[in-house]
Amino acid sequence: MEVGIGLAAAVALLTNLASLLKHRGCRQAQSVSLARPLASLRGLAASPWFAAGWGLAAVAWVAHVAALSLAPISLVQAVLAGGAVTLAVLSQRLFGDRVERRQWLALALGGGGLALLAATLPHFHGAHSGFSIGAIVSFEGGLVLLAAGVALGHRAPRLAERRGVLLAVLAGLLFALAGIAIKALTGGAGSWPMIASLLALTLACGALAQFTAVAALQSGGAIETIGLMGIVANAAQILGGILVFGDPLSPTPLGMTLQITALAMICVSAVLLPSSIGARRLRPAPAPQLAGT
Repeated sequence: MEVGIGLAAAVALLTNLASLLKHRGCRQAQSVSLARPLASLRGLAASPWFAAGWGLAAVAWVAHVAALSLAPISLVQAVLAGGAVTLAVLSQRLFGDRVERRQWLALALGGGGLALLAATLPHFHGAHSGFSIGAIVSFEGGLVLLAAGVALGHRAPRLAERRGVLLAVLAGLLFALAGIAIKALTGGAGSWPMIASLLALTLACGALAQFTAVAALQSGGAIETIGLMGIVANAAQILGGILVFGDPLSPTPLGMTLQITALAMICVSAVLLPSSIGARRLRPAPAPQLAGT
């Protein structure tokens, strides 16, 4: 299990750096559209920044899958969340991006809250990959409904200025859907129909998550979009670890109080993370479209 946690720490750093590279690259490309997937892909691949970020993200994904096969998902995602502050450090030091004071606070609260949640979980051993069909179908179905609601809401005219934030939340939910499915696959999903279903879910949600993440990065600032994607994805997968894979909660009143505090910190973090300046654009361009018009 210790090896899995160490891999998760490396994944946190690699994922943040890859996301910043992709943000720099995709802001120089044409807005992505599901109606023109090949043209969108060619435009992104033409950017050396985005290509480098995509390659680094692929390495991080392989390490992430390895971590999930060796350690409980709640601990893996908490370690990833604990590296949230490195996002602001990398963004400011390497790319010269402005990080607002409230965003530093939001990243610290979000990472700290998720780390506190994991720290208050009882000690347990093994990878905790066992699950019931009812539990995973119910949880993944709930995430699908939530993602569908966010996807519909992002097109509302009154939310146009926060489209990047909503797309980041949607991408985080899609990453969580794929992550829960991957965790189930690493533990041996049982029957071939279940394996095929989980594999299809992983591929579909993974592809949509990548597309939506690019759309979010093209619509908003690096800190708010990357940070929100991470907070939503990690929080959902930690919850999935508890509800689907049986990662235990604290049995003591103090532990439960700390876990409620951790959840409150995560919620406050998500509220503070969006930039107070509004959507920041490096170039004039129409908003990315999730569907052709």
